[in-house]
Amino acid sequence: MRDTASSKVFRLVVIALLTAFTVVPIYVMIESSLKPLADVQSTFTWWPSQVTTQPFIDMWSTVPLANYFLNSVIISTASTVLSLVIAIFAAFAVSRFRFTGRSVFTTSILSTQMFPGILFLLPLFLIFVNINQTLGIQLVGTRLGLIITYLTFSLPFSIWMLSGYFDGIPKELDEAAQVDGNGPVGALFRVILPAARPGVIAVAIYSFMTAWGEVLFASVMTTDQNRTLAVGLQLYSTQVNVYWNQVMAASLVVSIPVVVAFLLLQRNFVAGLTAGAVK
Repeated sequence: MRDTASSKVFRLVVIALLTAFTVVPIYVMIESSLKPLADVQSTFTWWPSQVTTQPFIDMWSTVPLANYFLNSVIISTASTVLSLVIAIFAAFAVSRFRFTGRSVFTTSILSTQMFPGILFLLPLFLIFVNINQTLGIQLVGTRLGLIITYLTFSLPFSIWMLSGYFDGIPKELDEAAQVDGNGPVGALFRVILPAARPGVIAVAIYSFMTAWGEVLFASVMTTDQNRTLAVGLQLYSTQVNVYWNQVMAASLVVSIPVVVAFLLLQRNFVAGLTAGAVK
C-alpha cells in the first residue's frame, strides 16, 4: 500500500514533535548549566548572555557529590552483579528443569511487578530493623541494605526475562555439551550464556538503571555518609537558595554513565528485551 502525501506529512509532524519533546529539555538542561545563577533565576532565554563552566566546578563543593557518585557506583554495580548471577542460575533452572512448584514460582516472581514499589517500603524497613535487633546486622542506613532492597525489584523481572530468553535456545545445544563431558553447569557457561549474551546484557543494563536512578528507597534507607546521587541532587535546594545551574550541571554528569552504557550496548539491549519478552 503506497503512502499518500498526507500520511508522509503526518509522520514527519509526529517525528518532529517527538524529537522536540526529547531534545528541548536536554537543551534547556545544558544551556542552564552554562549560565550564572543570576541568569537562570531571571527571565528565561534560549541562549545564555554569559557562558560559564563554573557550575561544573562548584557542584562538587556545594554538596559532597563525589561521595554520592561513589556510593551510587558501588550500590548499582553490586546490585547488578548479584542480580545477574542469581537470575542466571534461577532462569536456567526454570527453563531447563521441571520441578514441583515451577509454575507457582514463575507466576509469583512475575506478579510482584504488579505492585507499586512504595507498597514494600514499610515492610522492608521493618524487616531490616528486626534483623538488626535479632542478629545485630545493620541494614538500615548502609550500602548493603540498599543493595538488598534493589535486588527485590530487579531480580524478579531479570529471572522472568532470562528464562524466556533461555527457552529460545535449543535444548539440543545442552545435549551436545553433555556429550562432550559437560554437566548442566558446564553447559550453562560454555553454551547457553554465550548464546544468550544479548539477554544477559539487557538484564545487566536494566538492573543498573533501576538502581542508579531510584529515589524513594534511597531517601529512606540511607544516611549522609552513604546517600546516592538521586537523593543527593536534592541538597542543591537549600532554605536560602536553589542552585539551578549546579543542579543541571550535576544532572548532566550523573547521566553520563548510563547514557554511555546504553549507547554502547543498545543493540544487545533491544535484542535481549525483544527476545525475552515474547517467549
